Amino acid sequence: MTSDSTQTGTEELGRRAVDDATLALLLEVAGTPKPGNVDRNRDLADLRFETFLGGAVGAREGLELAAERDGAARIGRAFERAVAGMAARAGTNAQFGCLLLLAPLVRASVEAGATGDDLSPERVERVTEATTVEDAVDFYRAFEHVGVAVEAPPPGAADLDVRRGSDAAPALRERGATLRDVMALSADPASAADPDESGEATADDRVPDRNAREWVEGFPRTFRAAGWIERDAGPLTDRAARAFLGLLAAEPDTLVATTHDPAVAREASERAAELLGGPDERVEALSGVGAIDDAAVHEADLDAAESVAADFVDTGINPGTTADITCAALYVALRRGAEVAP
Repeated sequence: MTSDSTQTGTEELGRRAVDDATLALLLEVAGTPKPGNVDRNRDLADLRFETFLGGAVGAREGLELAAERDGAARIGRAFERAVAGMAARAGTNAQFGCLLLLAPLVRASVEAGATGDDLSPERVERVTEATTVEDAVDFYRAFEHVGVAVEAPPPGAADLDVRRGSDAAPALRERGATLRDVMALSADPASAADPDESGEATADDRVPDRNAREWVEGFPRTFRAAGWIERDAGPLTDRAARAFLGLLAAEPDTLVATTHDPAVAREASERAAELLGGPDERVEALSGVGAIDDAAVHEADLDAAESVAADFVDTGINPGTTADITCAALYVALRRGAEVAP
């Protein structure tokens, strides 16, 4: 039987994790400039700064479900409820990808804290590996609450098209596909490639789903960017903006590739790379997140990024997946001691 003190301690762990997740959502949208994204100085035609504030508040109930250490609430269910709450308060899709990353991170935080461990990629990996078919069903149901820009499913997987929502549940159950299995399908660019002769993008050209790759690779981009934020100085919103530029420079953005094409996504990364490393030392674009060191990110030129932000907004380039990972990185940094301070 759980003692009252233990129960109270677990509840406190969960509350603090949810507080940090909510704060991460708010800090992410407040960071500026994040070229092509909504921030505190910049709205888009169909999204406003306040939309994201409402979404962060609305998502809290789902995040609280993710913080239930006893597993009474499935991760998929927590995510679906967070998306439903976000949509109800924001009136649109503001933070779908952020919540997809935050749900397992919150659960992993509470589990780690209860055993005296630190939040780590290994701990998050255990959470994602434990997902079930019903988690996948919940994930698909979340698409009924908001519109999400997604690629068509790979050949042979039309019955798993996420745009089918709950209608895909029989196929998921028949295949025995867990939520992690679904993420693995999205994360593999080869599986989503069309034949060369079709004239469509091949496996080498396609930009994989970065959020799905976080799920199946142990959140390497999230933890790398969290380190940039932790070791940086100044307001967390500025640190977030610099981390955003580092992530975008390292790899092309999935949403940009989906709404435009892979070439445009790579060009956006090249623009971001030009802003890193100070005026006399530029960073090579598309070099991978592990190749970009702290100093290059910490020396990002946010003043110069303002003009890039204006260009991206004018041309409809919206690196939303990069913003999702920035939010997740902020959460990890907060859990590791980063603070909002004057």
